[in-house]
Amino acid sequence: MERLSLAQGIPEAFRGSILALGNFDGFHLGHQAVVGRAVARAHHEGRPAVVATFDPHPVRLFKPDLPPFRLTSLDQRQRLFGGAGADAMLVFGFDATLAATSAEQFVTGLLSERIGASGVVTGEDFTFGARRGGNVGVLRELGGRHGIAAECVAPIQLDRQPVSSSRIRAALQEADPATATRLLTRPFAIEGMVEHGDKRGRTLGYPTANLRIGDYLRPAYGIYAVRVRLDDGSEHAGVASLGVRPTFDPPTELLETYLFDFAGDLYGRQIEVALHAFLRDERKFDNAEALVAQMRDDEAQARQVLAL
Repeated sequence: MERLSLAQGIPEAFRGSILALGNFDGFHLGHQAVVGRAVARAHHEGRPAVVATFDPHPVRLFKPDLPPFRLTSLDQRQRLFGGAGADAMLVFGFDATLAATSAEQFVTGLLSERIGASGVVTGEDFTFGARRGGNVGVLRELGGRHGIAAECVAPIQLDRQPVSSSRIRAALQEADPATATRLLTRPFAIEGMVEHGDKRGRTLGYPTANLRIGDYLRPAYGIYAVRVRLDDGSEHAGVASLGVRPTFDPPTELLETYLFDFAGDLYGRQIEVALHAFLRDERKFDNAEALVAQMRDDEAQARQVLAL
């Protein structure tokens, strides 16, 4: 699956595509419905299916001081879009220039001329253009003038509520990864490169793979049962601490993961840690012995939750 950008130009092979248009952070059930419709249309019409997303998230431009809220990295989105049947991912670099682009310029200058889209699929609540001047009605009208057939997909509901990224974020912050999993159709996962740490886990008998959380949303701090995908495609069960390690000074925010029954060097490797179940809040222990005893209990509980 290819990653495209306007700066590099759209290859001729992808002109005339059906474009799924949205931010798609998280790629939850609602996003999947939009992309699925675009892919189905593309296959029916014999055209490429391209998913367009924005990076950084538009909210970040207007509210740069917001706490991290990302649910997926671009690499994760690209894999997810490819798995849904898309042929390419188009990344709109969201900056002041794009933010100031009028709705009409967005359709005529970008969708029609620079991308050459023949069709666009969005969600019902999609807005675009300066000051959100465009909506699905505007997209249909302007697109129709330029040979772009636009359609929208109704929101998906689960438990009588619309599926949304904000609902997923709330579930994760409330230590409810099970609800997030249902809305995403997979566990929320943090991806990053394993860094060298202070080696405390190794001295305690629990060597961990340490990741910085970066731009991801902060789920509730605590201990989680996890599954880890390594860069070689293998998957491993484990238990992870997500938080600031209050037993040790200075407090340092990390995702520290102990992989069960694994031997090997993970430093410098890209891994993805999926949060399957919340086990307990993080807390401060009086000494290393008390911490290790709790870690043994955490491991046993995680193995049980993951049916090992």
